[in-house]
Amino acid sequence: MADDDIPATFASPACFLHEVDPAYSGLPGPLDLQAWTDVNRWRKAERERLIAGRLAVPAEVRAGWTEAIAAGVLAEIGDVAGRIVSAYWPFRGEPDFRPFMEEIAACGGRTALPVVTGKGQPLEFHLWQAGEPLSRGVWNIPVPAESRPCLPDIVIAPVVGYDPAGYRLGYGGGFFDRTLAAMPARPRVIGIGYSAARVPTIYPQMHDIPMDLIVTETGTVRRQGDVSTVRALT
Repeated sequence: MADDDIPATFASPACFLHEVDPAYSGLPGPLDLQAWTDVNRWRKAERERLIAGRLAVPAEVRAGWTEAIAAGVLAEIGDVAGRIVSAYWPFRGEPDFRPFMEEIAACGGRTALPVVTGKGQPLEFHLWQAGEPLSRGVWNIPVPAESRPCLPDIVIAPVVGYDPAGYRLGYGGGFFDRTLAAMPARPRVIGIGYSAARVPTIYPQMHDIPMDLIVTETGTVRRQGDVSTVRALT
């Protein structure tokens, strides 16, 4: 996307946020700036590798994987009647969970989408279901046209990468962690992605918040105990 497609209130896309000062990004401190630089250099390279890898998989293969992932998530959630499940709009080869959202609505649940509100700010969640109007959000990602903020019971978080401790490698903007830290009550957080996205560790930092579990096309990955914060590459 060209630079002039980005709203003027945003200096750069979320995937470049790691290149600026931590104070600008809104991430908590204090931080070891050298460790922060080293880890983010590694994360940037790993992010590029993992995204390229999933985009190289034929779309029809990813679609089959997505069906398996969706079935696994539905099995984990159980009865959704009266509950709010936030998913997302697919981006760069992520599992397409729009049919999943329709299934949630058919089973008596409500669905929502995340909305970027500003640089260094937590995401908001707004109710939306298939067929309702959308508008263009930041980075051209569709968002609900009507503002109906909500607090989801379950958050489905797509991953670029993940590790056995439940930590998520995203696009580098820190929105996911910032949002969880700001919510008055933590929802159940289910990461989803392809099994090839697993890495030994993402080198979690002070601001990183682990997911409750990760569902891939090969099964469910549950957190392996409490892992101390790793502040630098070793």
